[in-house]
Amino acid sequence: MYEYFSGKLVEKTPTYAVIDCGGVGYLLHISLNTYTQITNPERCILYAHMAVREDAHVLYGFASRAERETFRLLINVSGVGAGTARMILSSLSTGEIAEAVMSNNVHTLKNVKGIGEKTAQRIIVDLKGKFDRDTVSPELFAGLHNTVRGEALTALTLLGFPKINAEKALDKVIKSGEQELSVEDMIKQSLKML
Repeated sequence: MYEYFSGKLVEKTPTYAVIDCGGVGYLLHISLNTYTQITNPERCILYAHMAVREDAHVLYGFASRAERETFRLLINVSGVGAGTARMILSSLSTGEIAEAVMSNNVHTLKNVKGIGEKTAQRIIVDLKGKFDRDTVSPELFAGLHNTVRGEALTALTLLGFPKINAEKALDKVIKSGEQELSVEDMIKQSLKML
């Protein structure tokens, strides 16, 4: 029903954002990934998904179409509701979810709070083939096979840094680097920022 909401960001928390669109404030439930990507409070755009339940009409907001697309795929899996899908999107990027499904990586999905072995297996079985590069938005796969970044991120999280902070530091290092960096150099430069 709604494609997106564009307006001034009135309020932002890790779980929801309120956007003023022409004098009407819309509350959209968001993931942590979307929370970190909302940077311009004067002109905020969130792609929307509306869930109609018996007791409420709930809006969910996403920083990208790829995240919304992944959310919609997840809520179609038996046993995965909107809350669980949002928790998965808060813990993993859309690319990581696609990679876990395509490589049958139950362990990655099991690491998400509230996801057990059976649910992780069901997600993989139900979404197998749906993360095909021809049927899913290309932005979902952006950076998916950047193994240097992935290895550096794994190392930083194993050192105890929060994943979101480590990702931000790595992205800054990648943007500022004129040359191709090794995993070790990327980790060293990221540690200076953390």
